Amino acid sequence: MTPGICPITGEAATLVQEVSAALLRGLWRRAFKVEPTPLPAGRLGIYRSPCGLVFFAPAEEGDGTFYEALYRRLDAGGRVRAAGRDRAEYPHAAARIRAGDAVLEVGAGAGAFARLVPGAAYVGLDPNPGAYAEHGGAIRAESLVDHAAAHPGAYDAAVAFQVIEHVADPLAFATAMARCLKPGGVLMLGAPIWPSAMTAIPDFVFNAPPHHLSWWNAQAMRALADRLGLLVEEIRPLPPVPAQPLIHWMGRLSPLKTRPGGPWFAARRSWYAALAASFVLGRMAATLLPLPRNAAPMFVLLVARKP
Repeated sequence: MTPGICPITGEAATLVQEVSAALLRGLWRRAFKVEPTPLPAGRLGIYRSPCGLVFFAPAEEGDGTFYEALYRRLDAGGRVRAAGRDRAEYPHAAARIRAGDAVLEVGAGAGAFARLVPGAAYVGLDPNPGAYAEHGGAIRAESLVDHAAAHPGAYDAAVAFQVIEHVADPLAFATAMARCLKPGGVLMLGAPIWPSAMTAIPDFVFNAPPHHLSWWNAQAMRALADRLGLLVEEIRPLPPVPAQPLIHWMGRLSPLKTRPGGPWFAARRSWYAALAASFVLGRMAATLLPLPRNAAPMFVLLVARKP
């Protein structure tokens, strides 16, 4: 991403705050016991585009070493795999896929979505399918760019759930997915939404580089579809699912909350204390309380069709 330039529209964006790489590195080490690689030196800008996208720049995608360490920490007892089988976007996306459709999923993980579309001709792409216990041979360790070059216009649906926020060039990512679609095919993209419980938690580094490089909302999703020349059929905000209650409760119970428009990171003792308290309180609530039926949206799903 070019600092100050929206990676979707190319418009000049507003600098909301600067955050030091040293602060982010320290938060990753303390909160998750991992080394955030790569992480640019100096200071990162957090920008807001006129289209609604919030993005970090300069920023680079987390490497294999970072993700292997992060998910090893998070997946104790299989929690990540269990949550990944119940993403908020899955039922809404699966309802749009018919028997016999050719379906491409990017960032497929263990292929959980494939189980919801059993009649489809499913192909999943993931950089490390061997890290997952369940993939049934349908997940390929192939880059999206290479796959799009080899299979243009091959799919009735191309989907990616909570992937686009991890990539350094979201427009190139979505363009490659759209290239894989037949005329009339449908692109479905899900991402965490902002503002939300996730962005209300002070110093919540899980929502920062090298993990999350951009934050999305309905307006940004529409701008992306417009840039790709796709016809928007639906942009749906989605609440958290019962399998993933922790962040909802952390954001709701944090004794100190960030403002929706930022800043979101600061080297302040009160923010560190609030982050720690939100985790303790959130974990207790996630264990003892059901997820509220009226939980605020935490994700956004774009459904757009190729003319």
